[in-house]
Amino acid sequence: MSAFNLLHLVTKSQPVALRACGLPSAFRNLYHQRRTITDGSSHDLKENKRSCRDKKDCKVVFSQEELRKRLTPLQYHVTQEKGTESAFEGEYTHHKAQGIYKCVVCGTPLFKSETKFDSNSGWPSFYDVISPDAITLTDDFSYGMHRIEISCSRCGAHLGHIFDDGPRPTGKRYCTNSASLSFKPAEKSNAGEGSSSTSPAPTGKAEL
Repeated sequence: MSAFNLLHLVTKSQPVALRACGLPSAFRNLYHQRRTITDGSSHDLKENKRSCRDKKDCKVVFSQEELRKRLTPLQYHVTQEKGTESAFEGEYTHHKAQGIYKCVVCGTPLFKSETKFDSNSGWPSFYDVISPDAITLTDDFSYGMHRIEISCSRCGAHLGHIFDDGPRPTGKRYCTNSASLSFKPAEKSNAGEGSSSTSPAPTGKAEL
């Protein structure tokens, strides 16, 4: 069985949008020009063809021995070996509590619950990041396709991939492994403020 077919087994027979897997041509030019995310203010995506871990210049570095002790086998596989958890089985796939999603390795805040939406892809999806500097975008040509990997800018942990088929206002879909995230609930006084986005999205999204 080819690596490509193995990749699609995790969808559990869900339809796969090959267009999104291969990425539209406009998104392939991500590193050749500045793209803007608009949510009331302009955000420049952090462009980088290699993660800080690949360049060995992460702001925070943990020994592999420490990480193996601190992380679960799945968390280690996803964040350190660029693995992918099974679709629809992640802890945060259908998670709707309000709060902040952080990098499970270093604790960097990555996503707000208000930007989470149901993409029907099988993985937690967000349409924006807390800070454009929190995530690094990297070309990923694995499995014979071109995707854009997202990783933590602080420690280099693999998070997932970004696609440009998300809802408004950004049009982006940060497809993220639950195993790469930790969650900090909102303070009780703020629990009633805002809500998780339920913006509709087409079924059959490309997998991580």
